[in-house]
Amino acid sequence: MTSAYESLGLAPVINASATLTKLGGSRMPAEVVDAMAEASKSFIDLFEMQEKVGKKIAELTNNEAAYVCSGAAAGITLSVASCVTGTSTDLRFAFPHLENAPRNEVILWKASRNGYDYAVTTTGVKVIEIGSTAEDLEAAITDRTACAVYFAGSLADDALPIEDVVRICKAKGVPVLVDAAAQIPPLESLWKFTRDLGCTGVIFSGGKGIRGPQSSGLVLGTQELIDGIKLNGPPNQSIGRPMKVGKEEMVGLLAAVQYTLDQDETATLGEYEEIVHGWIEDLAGLPGVSTERRFPSEAGQPMPRTIVHVGDGAKATAADVVDRLWNNSPRIAVGVLNDEPNSFALNPQTLTRDEADVVSREIRKILGS
Repeated sequence: MTSAYESLGLAPVINASATLTKLGGSRMPAEVVDAMAEASKSFIDLFEMQEKVGKKIAELTNNEAAYVCSGAAAGITLSVASCVTGTSTDLRFAFPHLENAPRNEVILWKASRNGYDYAVTTTGVKVIEIGSTAEDLEAAITDRTACAVYFAGSLADDALPIEDVVRICKAKGVPVLVDAAAQIPPLESLWKFTRDLGCTGVIFSGGKGIRGPQSSGLVLGTQELIDGIKLNGPPNQSIGRPMKVGKEEMVGLLAAVQYTLDQDETATLGEYEEIVHGWIEDLAGLPGVSTERRFPSEAGQPMPRTIVHVGDGAKATAADVVDRLWNNSPRIAVGVLNDEPNSFALNPQTLTRDEADVVSREIRKILGS
């Protein structure tokens, strides 16, 4: 039987890079696929379904409330919109013209500005960019501050610690939103930012570490935040209307959350370690090549990667290896390190054991003596 990819002339990719959207995120377990297929067979009241799915996910993750959205970026936009409008309908149709909105400013840290914060600015809010000290944050808060948006993981390395952010913002009644799109593992991220640290809301990609539908996302947080998201979210006519999430994604993400929580995270992380050490052993002795185990991951997750350094005497440059692997049969994606042009990264998170062996075998073909 010809696969859907083959019928389109597409080459499947062995993904040794990361849970990247451009590569399709992650693999969905059979339980998730089955749940989505079942949901596709009948109609449902979408508002009621969003309510019940959100309630169940909130229970599973030790949160007050939850909302399934169409990806982490949509979750950021809807969460910011909620902080601007609250549950009032007065501003539902004001986006992105928020000049007269009582709260139309959002605080972002200069050290962690990135392409994903466009999901903040698309609402029309005014960004207040600050430095990394507590004094910077305190000075930035005014009666027009809708929220502060904090990017977790490696992007937070040079920003104010989240504990200090929550303390300062709570004292002034300012919501704190955390973009934690790729912060699973660890599973405790599902409740750490909200229940334990007191953030107003946290946003995850549904199609990365949770292993749900690629076109899904998850917002966890206070009931007030989620109520405001529902007001502005699909299928209501507001800024979230283009960010449609279907019944299949809702039940698929619920199934994925349940599946992920049921796994032995210690064992999973142990498998990643074994793959990384296997790569290091497999690639030992190649001329001009050295390897290292690097921890944590590029997103700051508690999992390792193998970094392959390609130096003098190697049979190809690092850029050549990356290009040849991509144009290989099978096609292989590896991590490009923009600040280390003579190296590339191998990530175990998105691979089977057999695929991991293929990766080292094909690298040896290119760089072997």
